[in-house]
Amino acid sequence: MSTEVEPAGAKQEEPQEESSPREDAAAQPYGLPGKPLARGPFLFGLVGGLGVLTAIAIAQMVVKSLSTIILVVVAMFLAVGLNPAVEALQRRGLARRGAISIVFAGVIVAFVLFGLAVVPPVGQQLSEFVAAVPGYLEALSNHPTVRELDANYQIIPKLTTFVTGTLGPSLASGIMGAGLVVLDGVFTTVTLLVLMLYFLGSLHTIKDYLLKLVPATRRTRTSAISEQILTGIGGYVAGNVLISVIAGVLTWIFLSVAGVRYALALALVVALTDLIPLVGATIGAVLVTSVALLQSVPAGIACAIFFLIYQQVENYLIYPRVMKRSVDVTPAVTVIAALFGGALLGIVGALLAIPVAAAIALIIREVVIPRQSRA
Repeated sequence: MSTEVEPAGAKQEEPQEESSPREDAAAQPYGLPGKPLARGPFLFGLVGGLGVLTAIAIAQMVVKSLSTIILVVVAMFLAVGLNPAVEALQRRGLARRGAISIVFAGVIVAFVLFGLAVVPPVGQQLSEFVAAVPGYLEALSNHPTVRELDANYQIIPKLTTFVTGTLGPSLASGIMGAGLVVLDGVFTTVTLLVLMLYFLGSLHTIKDYLLKLVPATRRTRTSAISEQILTGIGGYVAGNVLISVIAGVLTWIFLSVAGVRYALALALVVALTDLIPLVGATIGAVLVTSVALLQSVPAGIACAIFFLIYQQVENYLIYPRVMKRSVDVTPAVTVIAALFGGALLGIVGALLAIPVAAAIALIIREVVIPRQSRA
């Protein structure tokens, strides 16, 4: 018989002792795990149904909180738009906190001036109308035709009953509703300003945090693209505000020369509506022309001619020169984006649509097209 000699230094494998079920149970304080569930049709349907219910719940939450989401998006949009002004003050030697305070104070002053210019004329006209109502009623009752109709059909008693019984409570409820709308608008404006201030103060922190979610190999390129997008949004907001200021100043000068009452308030309305793409300038022109027509026909005709000429100058001279360095979007894409944004989110969507379209165009040009070229 031949015997095999084990090489020197070789270790003999010792038989492993199998652990008993009692020792495994002692090591697992909650007991041994059971067999996995069988992946049958019942479990598949249950998981699929839970996924559908979760998607429906998320959609309902988004729909119910849509106003809050829009408020946050608008505040972030305004913060990005005001950031170039803050950085310009920083380049002049101011600290970022001081620059933010100056820019935010300018925004508050603009809101206050708008309120002071618009609210007093509206209140004065309402008080003048209320004071003139008794004279209107007396003139109406002294009219021969009205007297004859009242003698035959008792129109004035019926009109008095309608005013006291139906129109009065309706006006009272309408005034209360209007007051609630005003309070809600004030609360929304204050919330928007507070959110804008927070976003403006922590813009760099938010940007750095979001960049950490990007893989390190793509972080530099993503940072450069995001900086260009933010610069475009800031340029768009600044350019849009500049165009609106030009429209408001020129309108105020013209209305003052033409002798139209409440020229400053009407000019502010034109400046505010001019922020809306495509239709904003037309809306402001129609409103101001209508008010001027109520004062005098020649003033209304002069306003119509002025706005017709000015809109051509704005569309073909002012707007291209101001926006050529901010958003690189073709006119057709601008119109389509504004239409889609207005259809989805109204005025807010129309305001956000153009810089969003510019950002999408930049991403397609810098990311999608090079990747398709390498494929």
